Amino acid sequence: MHKFKPLNDFIFGKTFGEKGDEEQLLSLLNAILAKTKHKKLVKIEIVEHRTFTAEIVGDKTSILDIRAVVEDGTRINIEVQLRDYGNMDRRSLFYWSREFAGGLAKGEDYSLLSNVIAINIVNFEAVAVDDFHTVFHLWEDTHRDCLLTDALEIHFIDMKKFKTLPNKDIKNNSLHRWLTFFDQNISDDTLKELMAMDTAIYKANEKMEFLANDKEVLRLYHLREMAQIDYNSGMRKAKDEGRTEEKMEVARNALRMNMPVDDIMKLTGLSRQQIEDIKI
Repeated sequence: MHKFKPLNDFIFGKTFGEKGDEEQLLSLLNAILAKTKHKKLVKIEIVEHRTFTAEIVGDKTSILDIRAVVEDGTRINIEVQLRDYGNMDRRSLFYWSREFAGGLAKGEDYSLLSNVIAINIVNFEAVAVDDFHTVFHLWEDTHRDCLLTDALEIHFIDMKKFKTLPNKDIKNNSLHRWLTFFDQNISDDTLKELMAMDTAIYKANEKMEFLANDKEVLRLYHLREMAQIDYNSGMRKAKDEGRTEEKMEVARNALRMNMPVDDIMKLTGLSRQQIEDIKI
């Protein structure tokens, strides 16, 4: 089994987003882009745009994405998002647009803008369809075969839906192999099987094993995990506080109507003391 969660975005970036990771990144991208029948990628340049520091990794709002450019100039952005913050559609468009606009130097012609492919690997339902892999383009509403431009392509890969897929074909489907590899609960036997089938997966696992022996990487990995846990705890606390305030408002209205305290307790779930405090 993995020593790391492969889809911890810090570890994902260290495994696929650094110079020397081209083989495994190419394999993953070709597995994803096969759905839209892209010409097979043979060469890719990884854009290393940041240094992982404790400040960046520990910042729960940081986006630790992977950026790359292929031979024809197409730019690719990959983001892993395991928790649903309720804004994945707009978030993806924002980062697509950042990448799209960033491909043009000041004063250059719009025709020089490169196509951008945004890939989102998520662990929640970002798209309300049964398929675990969905792709979006700019099609005309009534003439569905009319594509405005191929400049935009956005993929969503839902790990949760993939895990419930009854018939995974790791033998013949390279994307199924990669997504099985990304499952943190993978068995040792399945992991060995995948590595024997696919040299890129072998190389990715080799990189992760190398990273697992680096004390600084381990420290940053745990820091990233804690940042995500802290964020989730904060969100839950804010929601709980919001619900309590709603209940208090209901109790205030009930008191104004002279409803008995026992009935208000049943209605809101608040304690007698909380309701008595409202009275004061």
